[in-house]
Amino acid sequence: MSTVLVVEDSAPQREMILGLLQDNGLTVLTATNGNEALECVKQAVPQLVITDVVMPVMNGYELIRELRKPEAATADVPILVCSSKGEAFDEQWAKRQGATDYIVKPFEPQQLIDKVTALLKG
Repeated sequence: MSTVLVVEDSAPQREMILGLLQDNGLTVLTATNGNEALECVKQAVPQLVITDVVMPVMNGYELIRELRKPEAATADVPILVCSSKGEAFDEQWAKRQGATDYIVKPFEPQQLIDKVTALLKG
């Protein structure tokens, strides 16, 4: 069973994504900001990270850069950005930081599941 780390500061969004992933048989860890996410990956390295961009303490771009450091256990873990920032520039910038894929909120539940499934298959 694959483990997914969801990094989202909005409780309703986090709970919705958590439920959706659990309903599809995934183990889900959650964090409310980048610092919590980094602590989480020290305990267990997930097979996928889903992160928001706009968060307190450490934003999603900063988190991606930390997760992508060559010495990090997460250097090769796929990262899906899930953000309300929907301009092409936002997606390009996220990918330049090391994101694997990008989905814009609001999204259809099946759209998220399709992306997660594809990323977990590699």
